[in-house]
Amino acid sequence: MEQLPGPFPVGRYARKLQEELRRRARVRLVGEVTGISRSKVQAYFELRDAEGAVPCAIWLDDLEKAGLPEGALCDGAEIVIGGGPDYYPGGGQASPSFAFRATQVRLAGEGDLLARLEALRKQLRGEGLFELQKQLARPLLPKTIGVVTAESGAARRDLLAGLRRRGWAGTVIWAFAPVQDRRAAPAIAAAIQELAAMPAVESIVVCRGGGSLADLWAFCDETLCRTVAMLRVPVISAVGHERDATLIDDVAAVACSTPTHAAEAVVPLDCGVARAALTRCAAALRRVGEGAVGARNRHLGALARGPARALRRERLALNQKTREIRASSERSLAERRGFQRRLAAVVLSRAARRAAGAEASGRREALRRAEVAFRAHEPQRTLERGYALAEDSRGEPVTSAVAAIAAGRVRLRFADGGVGAEIDEREESDERDA
Repeated sequence: MEQLPGPFPVGRYARKLQEELRRRARVRLVGEVTGISRSKVQAYFELRDAEGAVPCAIWLDDLEKAGLPEGALCDGAEIVIGGGPDYYPGGGQASPSFAFRATQVRLAGEGDLLARLEALRKQLRGEGLFELQKQLARPLLPKTIGVVTAESGAARRDLLAGLRRRGWAGTVIWAFAPVQDRRAAPAIAAAIQELAAMPAVESIVVCRGGGSLADLWAFCDETLCRTVAMLRVPVISAVGHERDATLIDDVAAVACSTPTHAAEAVVPLDCGVARAALTRCAAALRRVGEGAVGARNRHLGALARGPARALRRERLALNQKTREIRASSERSLAERRGFQRRLAAVVLSRAARRAAGAEASGRREALRRAEVAFRAHEPQRTLERGYALAEDSRGEPVTSAVAAIAAGRVRLRFADGGVGAEIDEREESDERDA
């Protein structure tokens, strides 16, 4: 067992500890007040930041001498205190305690906060966290956006008004969180992470109205800024007004001066303008289409009339050829008839010359003999010799008795005329019987 000096009375050691702590250098600390309480003679609170906390105490007399406004020393206030460590030894009825004994106190000025902000900004820039969000692709027309803001703040109304002016009709998922106190930064970081975990959320907007740097200090929290920088979803920051600059603006994909500007950044496409442009384009396309249809119709009409024109041309050409062929045929026929007439005339003239020669008398004698022979066989010559020709009612010759009986009445034609005759069938029967 290690040999240690002592044992010493605890009271003497407590006083010695008190003396040692009070001899330490006096310094100034800056941080956020939490857990403030008061007794009859002094005020107790913790001074903390993201890396740690120190219990503090100040005599009420020193607090009054600081001249702070009424209620300025409260939870969430950013203050600067001056003093040093102290230890209260306690006693038989009192508990010992350690505290940073503050003898000076004032509200943190812009200079103090800006110095801390600049140091943290330099650190995050050196780690490359300012570029991660800016490399993310932002949708031109997101269907769903997440919004982190105070439930009753004016920033919420301004953002909605901006989205309505752009004609956007998507879905907003709200994640309400405090935006000004010591609980704000963790709550905002948790809300952003919850929204980023939703697959439907395409962009996240963090918005708050204006204020002093102390009021906006939650948006300079290191943990919050690191959370935003590492998200897969683009974050649009709209904290404060144009003159306000917070650390979340540096790590976000887009930093906007107002919530209205954030509406334009989260929905880059102005839906109203796009609809009007689409309507104009549709009207122009309709006009062009109608013009093209009319031109095509005229062209097709001209093409459709082409076959008719070609047919007329061919018909005219065919008619012309037909007339030419007819005329040619008529000329050919006329020439042939003329040739035939000339040929016939030549043949007839030759025949006439032959007939007019020595053969003419012989031919006339032969013709006379033929006429005599013909007349000898002529029926009229037979009738002149005393014969009669029996004819029926149609003038046809009756060549048998049966035909005469069938006719009933016949006409007997003689050389000088004809008479009617009745047929007596009895005589015919008697002759058959005999």
